[in-house]
Amino acid sequence: MERQGTLGHLAALVTILIWGTTFISTKLLLTVFQPVEILFFRFLIGFFALLLICPRRLTGTDRRQELTFAAAGLCGICLYYLLENIALTYTFASNVGVMISISPFFTAMLSHFVIKDGEKLRGQFFIGFAVAMTGICLISFSGARLELNPIGDLLAVLAAFVWACYAVLTKRISSFGQPILLTTRRVFLYGMLFMLPTLFFFDFQWGFARFADPKNLFQILFLGLGASALCFVTWNFAVQVLGAIKTSLYIYMVPVITAVASVLVLHERVTPLACVGIVLTLTGLLLSERRTTAKEGKTNGLPE
Repeated sequence: MERQGTLGHLAALVTILIWGTTFISTKLLLTVFQPVEILFFRFLIGFFALLLICPRRLTGTDRRQELTFAAAGLCGICLYYLLENIALTYTFASNVGVMISISPFFTAMLSHFVIKDGEKLRGQFFIGFAVAMTGICLISFSGARLELNPIGDLLAVLAAFVWACYAVLTKRISSFGQPILLTTRRVFLYGMLFMLPTLFFFDFQWGFARFADPKNLFQILFLGLGASALCFVTWNFAVQVLGAIKTSLYIYMVPVITAVASVLVLHERVTPLACVGIVLTLTGLLLSERRTTAKEGKTNGLPE
């Protein structure tokens, strides 16, 4: 069980390491693709990659389980990314980064008060949340002016809440006893189906000629195979092993990884204030992670 817990943490860490660098690929692709085009293509590639790896059909599901898959696809694949992308058109990326980082708090609240799955929150979780959010603010707003944009900021908060819904739905899906590859693929399918109507509103273009450029092809494959197919499987595995709350805490690391990647890849300058923010964010993660729940060991089959 202890080994499984270690694998769960490793899966969450790998996921976040990749998700924290996806902004580079997205930023490069935005010069020739619209946000909704990047979103649809990456999950289309991810779906077929999972189908190729495991061509088996998902069988033995009932109506309630299919509704859960559909809800997860709507929240984690369709609404979250659409809300995040639309928010970026109204407000600054720094604002969105901070707002999205609230999702572990929403996950904890939904798990404890709505789902009532036995995970008891402790004061240390809230202290860690406050410390991590302080660090994230320092990273995001370091060298930038803080400006509130009500529409964009509200959309980003909604995106964080929607991702929290996806997290608790993923935990519910893990109890079905179905292979993670197959359930993730089913969630992708529902997510893309929900996404289809939105393509008409955002002037979606197939434009396959754009993939003739090796750079564009590499970036979209990275998003489809790495950030989608691989990362959603590893994330769902982490949720299954660690629980929704513990896994969601790794989201605190996204701004840290983004800041480091900006320095290494885009050669951006990191300020002393951002360095302090990185330390505070990691400290907050450790505080929240340590014995986050009183019954977590019993709930997830792991020792306390």
